[in-house]
This record gives sequence, C-alpha cells and structure tokens, in this order.
Amino acid sequence: MTKVQSQPVVVEDRLRVGHAVGAHGHLTIADCDVVDLASQYGTPLYVYDEALLRRQIQSFHRALRQAAMPYCLIYATKAFCTVAMCHLALAEGCHLDVVSGGELMTALAALAPPEAIHFHGNNKTEAELELALEHRIGAIIVDNMDEIERLNRLAKARGQVVRILLRVAPGVEAHTHEYISTGQQDSKFGFDWESGQADAAVAAVAACDALELRGVHGHIGSQIFDASGFHIAVARLARVYAHAFRLGLPVDTLNLGGGFGVRYTDEDTPLPLETLIDGVTTAVRREFALHDLPLPTLEMEPGRSIVADAGTTLYRVGARKRVNGVRNFVAIDGGMTDNPRFALYGAKYEVMLANRANELGTEQWSVAGKCCESGDMIAKDVWLPEPQVGDILAVFTTGAYNYSMASHYNRIPKPAVVFVQGGQSRLVVARETWQDLLRMDC
Repeated sequence: MTKVQSQPVVVEDRLRVGHAVGAHGHLTIADCDVVDLASQYGTPLYVYDEALLRRQIQSFHRALRQAAMPYCLIYATKAFCTVAMCHLALAEGCHLDVVSGGELMTALAALAPPEAIHFHGNNKTEAELELALEHRIGAIIVDNMDEIERLNRLAKARGQVVRILLRVAPGVEAHTHEYISTGQQDSKFGFDWESGQADAAVAAVAACDALELRGVHGHIGSQIFDASGFHIAVARLARVYAHAFRLGLPVDTLNLGGGFGVRYTDEDTPLPLETLIDGVTTAVRREFALHDLPLPTLEMEPGRSIVADAGTTLYRVGARKRVNGVRNFVAIDGGMTDNPRFALYGAKYEVMLANRANELGTEQWSVAGKCCESGDMIAKDVWLPEPQVGDILAVFTTGAYNYSMASHYNRIPKPAVVFVQGGQSRLVVARETWQDLLRMDC
C-alpha cells in the first residue's frame, strides 16, 4: 500500500484550536466531549466552536481597523448559512452577503437589517430581485448586462432607486483549484476587464434611471495564500472605479471579496491575516493615489476563513475492509452528502478517532462514505489506529462548504448542527428524518 503521509508522532500535533484530549482519552471541543455530543445528537454531526467563530470575525475587524481606512466587513453566508450563524455574524458587526433567495430569506429570518444585506449571483431570477427590492436591501452586486436591464426595469416599475456595485472579472488567476477560481477572464462571473466589458457596464448603468452605482467588486478565488493577486486586481479595479468617478457617478466603495486561505492539512500555509490585509490596503492606497481618487470604503467578504477552522464533523464507524497490498477502507455513516468537497475537487482533510484520541496511527486507512458512488470518499491514506465498529471519527476544518453543500443524494437526511462553548452545547439545526425527505413529494 502506497504511503502518502508521514506517520504522526505527537498527539497534540493533530489537535486544532479549541481542541484537547479529555480524561477519558476523548477529543473535546470547547470543553465538550465529542463522544457525549455524538451520543446526544447522533451522527453525522456538524460541531462548531462558537467562541472561535467570534474570534475569527474579531481578528478581521482588528486587521482592518489597523489599516486606518473606512471598511465594511461582510460575512459570505454561502460558506455556512443558518439563522444561528447569521445572528452571530450580525452580533459581531458584520453585514451579510447572500447569493440566492433562500440565503436572503435566512438573513431576514435572522432579523438582519435590510441595509446590511448584499446580494450576489451571476443569474438572479426576477423573483429573487423582486424579493430584494421588496425588502430594500443594502446593495445588489450586478453581474452582467442582462441583469442591468432586468434590475433597472423592475426597480423603475416600483419607483425605487437601487444601490448597486458592478462585479468585475479582473483577469487575475489565483493559484487555486480551477473550480474555486473566480477572477480570471474565462469565468462565468462578472464583467470582463480585459475586453472593456467593465467600462461598457459603467456607461450602461449611467444611462439607467433606477440604478445608483456606488462601487466596483472583484473576487479572485478561494484558498489564496499570498496578496500578489489582490495587488493586480486592485490596480485594474481602480481603473474601472476611476472611469465611473470621472463620469460623475457616486462611487465610494471598493469590494475585494474574500478568498483568504485556511489550513486543511500541513500542505496549506496561510499567511497571518494581518499580513494579507496590510498587503491589500497598501495596494488600495497606492492605486487610488495614482488616479487621484479619494480612498473608498473597503469591503471584504470572508466566509471560509471565518467558519472553516471552527467546524468539525463527527461520524460513526460502521464497517471496515482490507484489500491486502492495495488499501484499507473504513466506512462511516456519512460521506459526500454531508461533505462533497473530496468528490468535487479532491479536497484533503486531517482525521482522528475521537474516542481514542490518545492513540497514534498504526496503519493508513481511507475513509469511505456510505453513498452508492465509488468517488464517495472523505480522506485517503490517513494514519489511524485500527478502527473498530462504533468508533467516532472526527474530520477537522469542515466548517465551510460542508453543511451548505450537503445534498439528499440516495435520500439521505441532512445532519444536525450544534454550537459548543464553555462546555455547553446547543442545537442550531435539527437533524432531518426520513419523513422530512418525503414531505414535498406529491
């Protein structure tokens, strides 16, 4: 069997922030024993460290305040969208970025002030735009010429003037997986900078009675580990901003999206947040000075970098299979329905037998899901002590794009979500039942 990871030698090396090993040799998260959590709430189970969520948001505020320029921190709800998470983000001084009618309704259910909601998406339906207009949300980020026409028509019929930003594809290819790169020229998102689409969009908005252009937006991708891509993007977005400014449009906002990388495994080496933010704000100051523009309000939209590290998924081992000389498989009671990232783009994770957290790995095992797909895997060739049926397996850094991308493939219900803090747990999303799956059938 091919050895693809070195064997861990220290238990503590495998633990994350807020994790420890308790008196019974069980993994604890925020002083909650995960074996007790699995017993109380069942598995699979998404567990979020609430204090860590808050600290991650506060770290963004500190870094942006140190930059000494006006800013707005916007939580990208697509990473993890529940009423409880929206409540938490709002309480910590964030606005909310939504990308669908469902996310918009979740933000409203969390009692978000409408002016604190920003609506993204490359193909917003008329029903979604009508919902946004009905609630007079803070901003709509317009993605294409068809949307300019559609939104202007709908707003005009309501007698409203809508605050918008233009999403620009700045032609920057972040060094990340092609499925999570969003700023390159060959992208479904935004107005292309290189061909002049972005300037044409500015002119089109200038001719609209019901649209008020307040700024430009650019997002270059996800899992970004250096600021160089942001530097190029800022230079190009500043030119579009300057064009709008010279036309007399009331631009005052530059939104640079998010995409800050997190550590899934030792292969990931994110820079300190302060270093990245300093690189971004230095570029903004330089480029806006070159165009003799007043400094804009800088908007940032972190999602993954707020929630990923705070999330751990718990599973129960159900079966094992050895194929001598090939691979060892350990099957869990979840899989690609609650975490599709391995199936989508080969995402890597670190795992642990959480009820035997003091035991080091003796062999490599591949963690297989229960779906009827050969590609339903969570991790390949990770070091574990020999798993036993009934063991609790913890998968780390699953706070982003796990719950939010969960599906009902094979008619599998979605897991519950709990928040933990100071040795206490609270249910924030109930576990679906088989009956729930039939509710909408006619």
